[in-house]
Amino acid sequence: MINKYSFINIYEHKKKNSKLSSQILYGEKFTILRKYKDWYKIKTDYDKYVGFIRKKKFGKFTFKPTHKVSSLKANVFSKPHKGSKIKMKLSFASLLQIKMNKNNFLNFDNYWIRNSDVVPISYKEKIFNKITIFKDVKYKWGGKKFDGIDCSGLVQLFYKFNNLYCPRDTGPQFRHFKKFKSIRKNAIIFWKGHVAVCLSKKKLIHAYGPKKKVVIMDIKKTINLIEKTAKLKVIGIK
Repeated sequence: MINKYSFINIYEHKKKNSKLSSQILYGEKFTILRKYKDWYKIKTDYDKYVGFIRKKKFGKFTFKPTHKVSSLKANVFSKPHKGSKIKMKLSFASLLQIKMNKNNFLNFDNYWIRNSDVVPISYKEKIFNKITIFKDVKYKWGGKKFDGIDCSGLVQLFYKFNNLYCPRDTGPQFRHFKKFKSIRKNAIIFWKGHVAVCLSKKKLIHAYGPKKKVVIMDIKKTINLIEKTAKLKVIGIK
């Protein structure tokens, strides 16, 4: 299946009050493993993440992504001009199959998106080149979007955007990446259940629960703060 909604929430269990565990962005593939009355058990194609989604109408689409969203948040319009109705908002790294170009707008699935909000699917850059676009985005456990994201989701999105694999959660991420000897730009710092990306030798960025948003902080002060408040020490630099 291909997600043709702006996003789909993935939950830990098939019940109303279940905790959010991840999200499927527009254009991402997934497989329905089992059907229930109001829920589907699914597995995502990119990271093989298993969880439950609420029952919706899905179809099997012929889909080959040609572009991906490169801005934090992109408006999707009903027609190829600024004054047209906004139909939905897509988040960074959403996948699109573009069919035509008109008036600096691109057409996909009967919608239109600005040229400036997307890049070709083959586009790559330094992994965390523009991770700061998520600065001040709300912290949300299980989130992967412009309106809420968690620490491991922030790391994963930038590997996905660059057509590279990255596990969804901090534990598998820690096991996946190679060990670094020192803190430097683009190093990833791991604690048990938490992860941050170094912007330099002195600054890092992370989706930090206690601050309730994505923040840029001093590395030494962050390590001391997490050890003091959460009783957690750094378990590795990758």
